Amino acid sequence: MQAELDPLLLRWEENYKKGLLSFWLLLLLQERPSYPFEINNLITQLSQGSLSVDDNSIYRALNRFEDLGIVSSHIHSNPHGPDRRYYSLTADGQRLLQQFILRNIQVLRSADVTQRIDAILASNPSP
Repeated sequence: MQAELDPLLLRWEENYKKGLLSFWLLLLLQERPSYPFEINNLITQLSQGSLSVDDNSIYRALNRFEDLGIVSSHIHSNPHGPDRRYYSLTADGQRLLQQFILRNIQVLRSADVTQRIDAILASNPSP
């Protein structure tokens, strides 16, 4: 039975993780300006290893966000290597992140949802 569910679970997770990349990027940039390689490591850490992203995906997303005006970038000189482009969240990006959290993340913290999740986990121990 589990073997039949594995492909479905993998597809579901793949779609879920693609959608979460934007959230993780904006969440990290809310804290401080960062450069893409650093962001990649932080996403892996914060997602507890459940999300690993290639650098090209991060660059594409950041470029798209910059075109939309939700992030900005600046070049920072590095005396020990090549210059780095740091990205930061704009005021519009901060508002967008806040609205996303209110509409999509906060609901997961509600008592009703938490109770349901806890009940599922209690009745079905990890495989």
